[in-house]
Amino acid sequence: MMTYKDFYQQSLSDKEDFWRKQAWAIRWFDFPENILTQNEQGFYRWYKGGKLNTSYLALDYHVDNGRGEQTALIYDSPVTGAKASFTYRELRDKTAQFAGVLKNLGVEKGDRVIIYMPMIPEVAIAMLACARLGAVHSVVFGGFAAHELAIRIDDAKPKIVLTASGGKEIERIVPYKPIVDAAFEEATHQPEACVLLQRDFVQAEMKPGRDYDWMELLAKAQPADYVEVAATDPLYILYTSGTTGKPKGIVRDNGGHAVAMKFSMEYVYGVQPGDVYWAASDVGWVVGHSYIVYAPLIHGCTTILFEGKPIKTPDAGTFWRVVEDYKVKVLFTAPTAFRAIKKEDSKGLLKQKYDTSSLAHLFLAGERCDVATLEWLQDLLNVPVIDHWWQTESGWPMISNMMGVEMLPVKPGSSCQPVCGYDIRILNEAGDECTANEEGSVAIKLPLAPGCLPTLWENDARFQESYLSAYPGYYLAGDGGYKDEDGYIFITGRIDDVINVAGHRLSTAEMEEVLASHAAVAECAVVGIQDEMKGQIPVGFVVIKSDVDLTEDRLEQELIQMVRDTVGPVASFKRAVIAQRLPKTRSGKILRKAMRYIADGKEFAMPSTIEDPAVLEEVSDLMKRKGIGVAFG
Repeated sequence: MMTYKDFYQQSLSDKEDFWRKQAWAIRWFDFPENILTQNEQGFYRWYKGGKLNTSYLALDYHVDNGRGEQTALIYDSPVTGAKASFTYRELRDKTAQFAGVLKNLGVEKGDRVIIYMPMIPEVAIAMLACARLGAVHSVVFGGFAAHELAIRIDDAKPKIVLTASGGKEIERIVPYKPIVDAAFEEATHQPEACVLLQRDFVQAEMKPGRDYDWMELLAKAQPADYVEVAATDPLYILYTSGTTGKPKGIVRDNGGHAVAMKFSMEYVYGVQPGDVYWAASDVGWVVGHSYIVYAPLIHGCTTILFEGKPIKTPDAGTFWRVVEDYKVKVLFTAPTAFRAIKKEDSKGLLKQKYDTSSLAHLFLAGERCDVATLEWLQDLLNVPVIDHWWQTESGWPMISNMMGVEMLPVKPGSSCQPVCGYDIRILNEAGDECTANEEGSVAIKLPLAPGCLPTLWENDARFQESYLSAYPGYYLAGDGGYKDEDGYIFITGRIDDVINVAGHRLSTAEMEEVLASHAAVAECAVVGIQDEMKGQIPVGFVVIKSDVDLTEDRLEQELIQMVRDTVGPVASFKRAVIAQRLPKTRSGKILRKAMRYIADGKEFAMPSTIEDPAVLEEVSDLMKRKGIGVAFG
């Protein structure tokens, strides 16, 4: 049996040979002439000369090879009560028909299409239809503010925008069309058309001459066939936040992406064609691109598109209900989803109502998984719980237990060891490799594996500056971490989450780990704020479980003592306050930087990805009441 160690070493000792063999796992129209090349800027490119089509790989290939009647996509929407499923043949036909809509609007290979839609089947169909024509889609999370949408319109310069009349949250309806109209007004670039899908619970007004009804165009369209594209042609642009305030357009190519998606499904997630795979995320994020739409379909799995939340749709048992209903083999979501479930149902009583025996393993990513949540899930599910690490930039896992190769022992707090193709080092400020258990910057030796970003959209200079300039020959991930003596990698958080307390560099992630281990704490954040004496001091914000009976003073003293015992007095951890909610992005990341800016009295732009701006106001009021921060001290 192949061991992880041997397989991983193969991927590093001869990268070209390794990824040539993996490329044979997908169907090419023309197999690539070159496996790995460098362009005039010195940037690496995979599979130059290869010809393929990603939509063909995800749909037509399976119809042509005996999977036409297998379920490809399941739609489950507890917020609307709607459910639907589509075979590979049905999804292929619907995609071809909508590709005909795009073609009639003049969309051709290389044109950009912005997709601003909720979690409904049409969003996946739209993505696959763009890929079918060789058009470059850019999905913008439904509900983003008009200004953020306008910025993306001006950067991507789309020919058309695809949208819906609105989305539905737990307790509210979010009309999309007024946001789209405002974005058109603000943007300098003007798309030629806007295609709108009317949903029955919210109707949108149409602007004559620019807006078109989705269903009317669909009725007039003829199915469009797939077109050949080069492996190095872009499949999509996905914008991620940048430190300058202008989002970075992450480019994903067709060839490397398709090989990486196929490889990861088999070797990282350990699923086979025909298995049911569920990534409980949103297509507005990279997880949704990779593991709701492309990877499961390329691999021949059944994928689930879920329009709901882990709680209140209708309760904290909804994830277990979906697992039972569709016999999910692998579930992948963010730790914050389970922290929300744990807060509502800390004893896991709702889980007992459902048969989850189909579940082989659970994967977590998006934010560091605290040990307490990991152990709670292990006890609750009695299946492997795999914390793994990757980024929008990589498009697929960089550190993980490779469940399709060999399951290594789980070390709580670690994302395990590098995935094949990633030579991951921990470097100090001088660029030298750190010793075991010494914290530094996470860097990946070039070239990156297939599927990773080759550059930023129309901005090679920013790509070089942002990722390649800090350590020549390496990609800078932006996260801090360390390797232990066994080669396990521990990600400790973004580099700017390390605080300096009286000259001591301390990880806020380590303190969060301690707070999260308290039986009363559902989730937490530790923020370093300015202090005249020590430079910075840490303050903890904790959300407690629903069934806790403990005074705030007593909880604070217990948490302070725990940090003192574990991290030491050097941490100067002296404040832990109870918050009703923590500010988060829509993908579940806690907005620690925004909290720090509030405490330090600094001005900052409202994060475009914030789920609920009112939570920042709540946190600000909490700081004022508690006298936290130089702004209020």
